[in-house]
Amino acid sequence: MPAPKELDPSKSLAALYGKKLRKLRVRAGWTQRELGDQIPLAHSRIAQFELGKEVPPKDISDRLDKLLDADGDLSDLWEHVKRAPYSDWVRKYVEYEARATAMHKYLPFHVPGLLQTEAYAREVMRAARPWFTADEIEEKVAARLARRVVLEKAEPPLLWVVLDEAVLRRPVGGPSVMREQLAYVLEASSSLHVEVQVLPFEVGAHAAMGGTLTLLSFDNSPDVAYVEGESWGDLVRDRRAVARHSHRYDLVQASALSPGASVNWVAKAMEEFAA
Repeated sequence: MPAPKELDPSKSLAALYGKKLRKLRVRAGWTQRELGDQIPLAHSRIAQFELGKEVPPKDISDRLDKLLDADGDLSDLWEHVKRAPYSDWVRKYVEYEARATAMHKYLPFHVPGLLQTEAYAREVMRAARPWFTADEIEEKVAARLARRVVLEKAEPPLLWVVLDEAVLRRPVGGPSVMREQLAYVLEASSSLHVEVQVLPFEVGAHAAMGGTLTLLSFDNSPDVAYVEGESWGDLVRDRRAVARHSHRYDLVQASALSPGASVNWVAKAMEEFAA
């Protein structure tokens, strides 16, 4: 059996939580599978928690605390982890985003954070994090809107976005919120440094069906790729892996409508959300 992966608690609060969880589990004499069976939860999720790649929901964290006789330590630490405006993987990405000269994004689920209106961002946050308090939601929304400053620089980066048709069809927050959001996308697309394309349903299967994909380019360093799920994110630096992600993006971009046709498509979708 391979030795467990070494954990670095100084890397992030999530990593600190993970190391504490592993220590308590080992003290209790349980394997990841045995602990998962007690919740119940797949042992792979326990592994993700211990590696700091995922933070458990509050109810799961509280359950772990009781099962492992942590005397509230895990629950208290969870509060600190969740209080941070960004998850650890998002924080690392935002640091790269701030110095990028070009960003190429494919979004299958929602409008990218850099182009979200306040109302739309709030609805996305509420739906994705139903356990958050109203104050926590507002903190997350404010942090997301603050990122738009990168597009307001004297020399802003190129932002090229491919939106799946589902993003424009799903009535997040209702017609008025969607109409405002799509109007904002159209306004942004009129800027010289923003391009928007739509990937229609009729394309069928495509190269980025695995989820969100972002490619970041810089003046004096290699490109990086960022792939993301609901509770995880991976910043990819390996050049071969980045090249593969870039190839996937190129295929999606080639399948999408042209920027001009996409603008017309978004405008038509916006009208369909008229009150």
